[in-house]
Amino acid sequence: MSSRLFSSVLDVTTPGRYPRAQKWVWRRVYNMLSRFWSDGDWRFMNYGYLPSDAPFSLQAEDEPERTFIGLYHQALDGLPVEGARVLEVGSGRGGGCRYIARYYAPASVTGLDYSPETVRRAERLNSDTPLLTFETGDAEAMPFADGTFDIVINIESSHCYGDVPAFAREVSRVLKPGGWFTFADMRPKSQVKVLDEQLAAPGLEPSARRNISPNVVAALDAAESRKQQRIRRAFLLKRFMSEFSGSKGSVLYKGLSSGQIVYVARRYRKTG
Repeated sequence: MSSRLFSSVLDVTTPGRYPRAQKWVWRRVYNMLSRFWSDGDWRFMNYGYLPSDAPFSLQAEDEPERTFIGLYHQALDGLPVEGARVLEVGSGRGGGCRYIARYYAPASVTGLDYSPETVRRAERLNSDTPLLTFETGDAEAMPFADGTFDIVINIESSHCYGDVPAFAREVSRVLKPGGWFTFADMRPKSQVKVLDEQLAAPGLEPSARRNISPNVVAALDAAESRKQQRIRRAFLLKRFMSEFSGSKGSVLYKGLSSGQIVYVARRYRKTG
């Protein structure tokens, strides 16, 4: 029953199919999750990434979050983050912004999220981190001036948007010339080409394209035990959370493992 329900939710929220309903549903899902998981046990809400090569360095206190931090590490690896003004669009509970602020020496990090409850939760969970601010706002109409940021990062968030081309145009607008846009998210295999077309906003020059699905599945496997410990405490939401979190046997886990769902990573450079 829960798999059928979750499949129905995914059908409603397929990017571009029902744009108004899509944004309405996702906003309420994330508001609900922020109220339900109110503690600091989970600062991240992504599926994770484990690199195929040598592991990256982390402080001991951050080791429990390694799989989730991995998506941010791969997104920023090699980019000129030191001294940069960084924006994360779809910042969730703020774990990614916190990691960037603590490890990369940026000038500032701003997290933007559509869910007011999630923004309030991020502010409370990360109040100890300098250089970090959070704002409520729409990825398709960002509340920032042109050319404000050096780097824009977007991790596992765009599937919630009603108008991905509008989001890409906004990224191009708020980036400085020479700035970087780094992106990671999943799509059904049949929609990957469409996604690349949607992200091809004027001023954004493609720099790198990767399929990181195997690394994401490896991260899901590594985090399974920890997720199950938390899901067992969910009571009435237990089955839904198993699907939502990509646990083994879920619709999303099966899709990523079989290749029917593809997790992609992209980089773009702002021209001019």
